[in-house]
Amino acid sequence: MDHVGPPRFVSVGDTVELAPWDPDPAASYRWSLERAPADAAVALADRPVQQVTVEAPGTYVFALDAPSGTHRQTVRCFSASGERGTRAPPGRSGGARDAPGDSDADYPHAERGDARGRPRIRLDGHREGDDVVITATPRAHPESGESAADLDVVFALDDRDALSADAATVEGRELRVPASAIERRERVHAVAVGESGHSVADAVAITREGNAVSVERRYDAPDWAADAAYYEVYVRTFAPDAAHGETLAAITERLDHLADLGVDAVWLTPVLANDDAPHGYNITDFFAIAPDLGERADYERLVEEAHARDMKVLFDLVLNHTGREHPFFRDAYGNPESPYRNWYDWQESGEPETYFDWELIANLDYGTLDVRRHLLDAVDEWAPLVDGFRCDMAWAVPDGFWREVRARVKDHDSAFLLLDETIPYIPNFHEGMFDVHFDSTTYASLRSVGRGDAPASAVLDAVESRRESGFPDHARFLLYMENHDETRYRVECGRPASLAAAGVLCTLPGAPLVYAGQELGQLGRRDAVVWDPEHTDDALLAHYRRLLGVRREMPALAAGGDLRRLDYEVVEGDAERVVAYGRVAPDATAGDSGGDPRDADAAVVLCNFAEGRATVSLDVDTAAVDVVTGDALGGGGAVTVEDVVVLPTTPDALAARAAPPGERL
Repeated sequence: MDHVGPPRFVSVGDTVELAPWDPDPAASYRWSLERAPADAAVALADRPVQQVTVEAPGTYVFALDAPSGTHRQTVRCFSASGERGTRAPPGRSGGARDAPGDSDADYPHAERGDARGRPRIRLDGHREGDDVVITATPRAHPESGESAADLDVVFALDDRDALSADAATVEGRELRVPASAIERRERVHAVAVGESGHSVADAVAITREGNAVSVERRYDAPDWAADAAYYEVYVRTFAPDAAHGETLAAITERLDHLADLGVDAVWLTPVLANDDAPHGYNITDFFAIAPDLGERADYERLVEEAHARDMKVLFDLVLNHTGREHPFFRDAYGNPESPYRNWYDWQESGEPETYFDWELIANLDYGTLDVRRHLLDAVDEWAPLVDGFRCDMAWAVPDGFWREVRARVKDHDSAFLLLDETIPYIPNFHEGMFDVHFDSTTYASLRSVGRGDAPASAVLDAVESRRESGFPDHARFLLYMENHDETRYRVECGRPASLAAAGVLCTLPGAPLVYAGQELGQLGRRDAVVWDPEHTDDALLAHYRRLLGVRREMPALAAGGDLRRLDYEVVEGDAERVVAYGRVAPDATAGDSGGDPRDADAAVVLCNFAEGRATVSLDVDTAAVDVVTGDALGGGGAVTVEDVVVLPTTPDALAARAAPPGERL
């Protein structure tokens, strides 16, 4: 991969990592600055990997001299008020010459000072005669005083590609390129810029094969991943009766349970060699299966059997640290002469850097090419065997490295999933890094609602906060109420609330996660899963099967659909513990589906977190059947809900409650 990555879009004061991709630790690399704003002061070190803070708005071009040639990294920097950039045609660095239209002129924004958040943007493309047209659709922040018409759009070509800036023209919010100028694949990036700053970038790729030209969106989640039902297997407790070395085989034997439940993707906690901690996150060999779990052949068979049941498998990728029992750390600890000494971050005390005072790990130093090479080789080792990576502690690994991981796996397989664990979530992580994000905000809201500390409607506020924080509308999220790091929801919030929370997971925009044992009524966070039927909560298991089945079959509950706030009144029960909302399928058409209620393009969802039943008065016409239970409840009017009710309706019936065009909650 002879390049250093896509163009970067940052704000004044941000730090950019400069690093060679696919590095050879024995090679020589040198960075230089080819272009910067006149008032910028940039000091570069004589290191292959370095952090550069940009302090002035404008365009920066950094050049890396490498064995394979000179590669350029363009950085567009905007002020916090979004006041610099250009509407003119985009430029690539093109060596030392200025690209046409690549100026540092101010944006024509009035100083109203009432914008409170980042805008958003979406890119789409199509063939139009002899040209390829890329169209940008910007959206203002929902609490901004701006409108979409107030926003500027900045396009950028990709330094990795051959397309000349002279070939691209921009009119309004369209970038136009002659199809004949496309050699093989060219990438186009763009941000929206407003008074409150710039958006998360979006990107498309233009591909030419012969006379055929296609445009592919680059930052959408794989189709299978956006609407999948996920299941976390905590590997050392999922099959508690397995003998040493037989755990992976025993998990394989449990796959039918997951298939019957309605699971689409299985996330396995770490399976690599480690320091014998039961969680497995203290890796001691990035290339070997933990011997207490089995052999590599056992892992490969597990993946094959999951695929035979139409389930994907996620590998838990741990890249921030190693365990202190890793042979490299043991050699480096207390030994300044060790060849692995610079693999780790060290405190002045001589102890390794870590997070949360964890005593058994040591943070890796990404400024060392050997570290990057070693971990990229590990990525190459495991990616071909699985369908995606769940990326542990994603916030602790440099952004630039995740961009390289993404290109490394997704340029070969666009259906490969990258799922980040980042708490709290970070909108910028949708810019060329991850496809799906842990929704820790909705998780925290579900906990507050379950405890009675917040009204049930707070879950809608949590979903709305995604776009308020700057995520683009095409970002996708993993919804969870518990996992191996958290107390069981039922323990903290009670069984009635857990039934309602399960309904929320399966009906809000996002993909639901079930943690092993959650569906069985398990109470211990990391205890051995009890598979004894006498100790299984059969009603709870049936509840999850029904909810996951409805979610899979009902277009209205798709991850990319709209969420609508409704007017409703709780006439009996605890009003603070009930929430009702509408869902509309992506690209739904007006009118009635006219078939099975589960085929409806719209639905009304009611969830009751309190014990006992609540009666809710709705002013939306709905079907008479609850598709979760199959019970006839009566259409419209008053609806009785014990935990979760899903009532088919039509987009027309919800139209009066719609958010503004193009806006989703």
